[in-house]
Amino acid sequence: MHGKSIIQLIGLTLFIAGFGFFVSIFFLSNYQLTPEVLLEQLGTEDEKNMNAAAQQTSTTESQASPSTYQLSLEGATEMLGQPYGSNFAFISDLEGAIQKVNEQAKSIYGISDEEANQIVEKIIAENGGTYQLDAATSVFSSGETGEAKAQKLRDYTNWLEGKEFGSAEELQNQLSGQISSINNDLARQRGIDKYRAKGLKTSVVKASTVGLIAENKLAILLVTFLTTIIGSLMYLLPRVQEHPGIKNNHIFHSALKHRGWLGIMVGTFLILFYIVLYFYPYYMTNWILLADPVSMALSGNPAGEFFLYGFLYTICIIVMGIRMIINYRHNRYQIIRTISVMFFQTAFAFLIPEILIRLNNPYFDFKNIWPLDYDFFFPSSLNQLIDNGTLGLFMLVWGIALIIVAVPVFVYFFGKRWYCSWVCGCGGLAETLGDPYRQLSDKSLGAWKVERYLIHGVLVFAVLMTIGMIYTFFTGSGSLLGIPTYTMAETYGFFIGAGFAGVIGTGFYPLMGNRVWCRFGCPLAAYLGLVQRFKSRFRITTNGGQCISCGNCSTYCEMGIDVRWYAQRGQNIIRSSCVGCGICSAVCPRGVLKLENGPEEGRFGMPIIIGNDSVQIDSAAKKPEESAILG
Repeated sequence: MHGKSIIQLIGLTLFIAGFGFFVSIFFLSNYQLTPEVLLEQLGTEDEKNMNAAAQQTSTTESQASPSTYQLSLEGATEMLGQPYGSNFAFISDLEGAIQKVNEQAKSIYGISDEEANQIVEKIIAENGGTYQLDAATSVFSSGETGEAKAQKLRDYTNWLEGKEFGSAEELQNQLSGQISSINNDLARQRGIDKYRAKGLKTSVVKASTVGLIAENKLAILLVTFLTTIIGSLMYLLPRVQEHPGIKNNHIFHSALKHRGWLGIMVGTFLILFYIVLYFYPYYMTNWILLADPVSMALSGNPAGEFFLYGFLYTICIIVMGIRMIINYRHNRYQIIRTISVMFFQTAFAFLIPEILIRLNNPYFDFKNIWPLDYDFFFPSSLNQLIDNGTLGLFMLVWGIALIIVAVPVFVYFFGKRWYCSWVCGCGGLAETLGDPYRQLSDKSLGAWKVERYLIHGVLVFAVLMTIGMIYTFFTGSGSLLGIPTYTMAETYGFFIGAGFAGVIGTGFYPLMGNRVWCRFGCPLAAYLGLVQRFKSRFRITTNGGQCISCGNCSTYCEMGIDVRWYAQRGQNIIRSSCVGCGICSAVCPRGVLKLENGPEEGRFGMPIIIGNDSVQIDSAAKKPEESAILG
């Protein structure tokens, strides 16, 4: 065994050891809940004292309204001080305590079945079945709780004002869904709704962790990540000694790169990682603890699950970006493009937002654009930016300018590649970590049809959801045309932001190729693509006379474009899905393909006529009968 193979074997061993230890950390801690941990996670000591004072000096209704801390303390009585050796057992008991809190909070603050029946009876008896807000809200008692119920009923049912109902059952059915949403909304201030519960469970589990990981975070972080990174580089760097050029022999026989057992294992790990990250982050608190030293150094705050994710994301892009540069070192375009995505992810997506937090400014990714950044127009985001003075307003204007100015202008001159292949973090991960799987993208006509409807459907969903959020911001109403706007946002976040972009978009790299999200789901890619298709100088030109139909270009097109079909005909490639990664050109043995930013004239040119390869017919100049002949 020669020196290069020995170095790679050592590197692979180090990587497996480091990664294996990282996975095992998931199970290595003990847990113990204390009243101090609850107090720290649910509010400051001053807030607790204010609640206690208010209860001692206020009215009977206020005394019957305990703080969230008190409710939680009562619900978690059996857990306090009890040692746990498993996060699964600890989290199970914690979820039971939260359920007790919510049951008590809803009994105090929610609209009861009795009050709902009173509303129906009052509307039917006194208004002849015509819904009137004043009559509906009159059933509530005076005081803070009653006023909160009345206000929420107005917000959620103002669109019913003046509507006539033929029976009590019809009115009851109409109100039941609205009252359910109202109860969830009212309870979240004193109780713990499902979204707050996820964050609370994560922070409580993390703060309750005791043992090896909690006491040696920095040392374990260095051992784990340095071992994994050094092992990866030792495996990758010896490739520099090889002759430059694309080497993909037997790629479709690879267990890792063609849906073999190893690829399925990698895909399964990624899918499970994203499911835990987005939906059950409280199970990964041991990993989050490891990121605390880095987070404290950058922002001055302990790490959360998304800081951990950003940290891992950045490391993956840097390490696999080095692999990308080594593999494509014969191609200047690929080298510069890879360095670009490494830079934008490290600086703009990871470091700058954390430094902004340290400077008491809002977290802001200057390269993220709506609708990929789908929560940009959420009321909470807009209020945060507006409340942060000049810098916050600059961030708001910057974000809007990217949407309405930067996208059309840059796409016109450079195509969507300026963002999707040079700047975007999603694209950066796809081009680096996902590069070994680009050949798995489906090139069939059926996949293309699904792609067109699905990605533009997501864009429409994003636009409608954003309209609802802007409406809520300006009016304060949580409902638009009877549809709860926050429910729209939650639905989008769950199915698109987490499920599609994360679980499927990245987890399916080893199963469906590296651009599943970009191709089928990204609403920004859809927006960029619409501009690129109809108003852009970008195209990939082809020299049909030189094409030998080897199929490399189609095989390695991550966006599922059958590039060879265009190359054989000498036809420009102007597909809206093309992200301009340039790999098709890089793997072409004859130099048939060229990425160009040329004049718009002739961009929609038709295929070259056989026997006259030097002439490309402009579609605007050909006769109708010629159109039929040329297809």
